Amino acid sequence: MRRRALAGLAIGTGAVALANAALRRRTPELEPPLSGTHRTFEWNGIDVRYTEAGDPDDPDLLLLHGINAAGSSGEFRAVFEDLADDYHVVAPDLPGFGTSERPPLRYSATLYEEFVRDFASEFDRPSVVASSLTGAYLTAVADDLDLASVVLICPTERGGPDRNLLARELLRSPLVGEALFNLLASKPSIRYFNADHGYYDMDRVSESWMDYEWRTAHQPNARYAPASFVSGFLNADIDLEETLSQMDVPVTLLWGREADITPLKRGRDLAAASDCRLVVIDDAKLLPHVEFPEQALDVIRDAI
Repeated sequence: MRRRALAGLAIGTGAVALANAALRRRTPELEPPLSGTHRTFEWNGIDVRYTEAGDPDDPDLLLLHGINAAGSSGEFRAVFEDLADDYHVVAPDLPGFGTSERPPLRYSATLYEEFVRDFASEFDRPSVVASSLTGAYLTAVADDLDLASVVLICPTERGGPDRNLLARELLRSPLVGEALFNLLASKPSIRYFNADHGYYDMDRVSESWMDYEWRTAHQPNARYAPASFVSGFLNADIDLEETLSQMDVPVTLLWGREADITPLKRGRDLAAASDCRLVVIDDAKLLPHVEFPEQALDVIRDAI
């Protein structure tokens, strides 16, 4: 009986390993999601890739994508080229995401706050558009930066549950963790999460984009940053109302009316507490700049 159990465990382990290896072989190399000049910012031993476009003599505008299992600078694909008509636009893939290096670190909110601070410091009084959890990272380090203006899209301090060390280490583990993450980042899961809280109308997200999300989530070491995200270790240890109130720069909040993970009530409360401008786009969830790019462009240009 014990022999049979051990044999079954060995067979099961081997099957998981084979499935993981097959997925790795099937995933092609990832190209940058945005058109422009592709450069590398070397930060703390990590090669962070970014795309820039527009005239370098125009005002600098940084676009910082949100955090999720398939996050990348491609979040700004619907507005990037239009913004480059008027601004020197720069959009990085955050460390651990997209085309940037993905070392097997135990990623933390502090790591991303420090990256946002150091990357933004490379530019001359930039304006910044930051999405979701990355918006909180920006507010946490705003006192260290000389910014011209800020647009935050559905900002939040919490992208996951309370910290769960077991969940993080399980997802980081070589066999089981990779298999679990492959399920979390499967094509049905990506479609589900997009429909559940990303997009109000799924007709506004293309199959080709969801294929890109699948590919970026299956690059080598893709699970390490999301492992910290889904286990709560990327939650920002700040009070967003307080940090927003202390920012000495014009701030505009951009919100999708139908957003549910960070509902509009939260946006109204933040705007009231910190005296920020709040702009609401109807029939949109967490990604109003993708669902209604023309309206988002008007908001960004007006804020800058």
